[in-house]
Amino acid sequence: MILLSFAAGLTALILGGDFLVRGATSTAIALRIPPLVIGMIVVGFGTSLPELLVSVNAALAHAPDIALGNVIGSNTANILLILGLAAVLFPIVSSFTEVRKDLVLVILATLALAALLADGRLSRLDGILMLSGLALFLWTSVRQVEAEPQENLIVERRFRPLALLQIAGGLVALVFGARLLVDSATELARMAHISEAVIGLTIVAIGTSLPELATSVIAAFRRNSAMSLGNVIGSNLFNILGILGVTAVIAPVQAGARFLTLDTPIALAAALLLTFFLWSGGISRLAGAAMLAGYVGYLGWMGLS
Repeated sequence: MILLSFAAGLTALILGGDFLVRGATSTAIALRIPPLVIGMIVVGFGTSLPELLVSVNAALAHAPDIALGNVIGSNTANILLILGLAAVLFPIVSSFTEVRKDLVLVILATLALAALLADGRLSRLDGILMLSGLALFLWTSVRQVEAEPQENLIVERRFRPLALLQIAGGLVALVFGARLLVDSATELARMAHISEAVIGLTIVAIGTSLPELATSVIAAFRRNSAMSLGNVIGSNLFNILGILGVTAVIAPVQAGARFLTLDTPIALAAALLLTFFLWSGGISRLAGAAMLAGYVGYLGWMGLS
């Protein structure tokens, strides 16, 4: 029954994320928002809602390692696993100048997280600081949309009321799935004598990253590198500043030493590696395979730790 609950929760998260992204993207297109901004704010943030609900539920259920491991593990998986797989299937080419500012923000957010974890917890004040950083990012992104030349915007489409139903249905499924996933994952960890940190960094992190995986692979298949990259970059920013910010404000999170000494540095290294590849012109199939190999090695290291 626990395994069935875990599978049901994961399925609800995937379907809910899909409905939410479809509805939000349709709305954004009707409002004439550029592809990179859609990928970062609408799709990236929308596909991060599973992580948000899982982390908040985990914190309230007194499972801080799952709450924190879910976010840090998702950020590492988003870059090494998701972009790596997308690039192996369809190489990702992007102008470095278009994503340079946002990549720097991801790196700075990861460094800020490491600094905040130095005392072994995320307090409510830490959460407020993170949410303030997210608000600043959103404000600058809106300014970017307002200044965007008209010829670079997506062709306008008529707004469809169905989009609102998709958004509402997606949110309901996400809430339901998050609760099932956290409860079942916590119970599985205790039964198998596996630490909640490892469960959060692997099973839960990968599970809640499946919406990003589907979105990035489809975007890469359609040769929409801006959407694929924007999805991951926006998701990683929202994971740190938004999800951990909201989680810490609701229920301050105690952090194990491994998050500061191992998992956050690996998430930072993944962000730096992504920056290097994009600075070099894009993510080739070979680079994507190297990213996947790095992620498998990370999972193997956790299995031995």
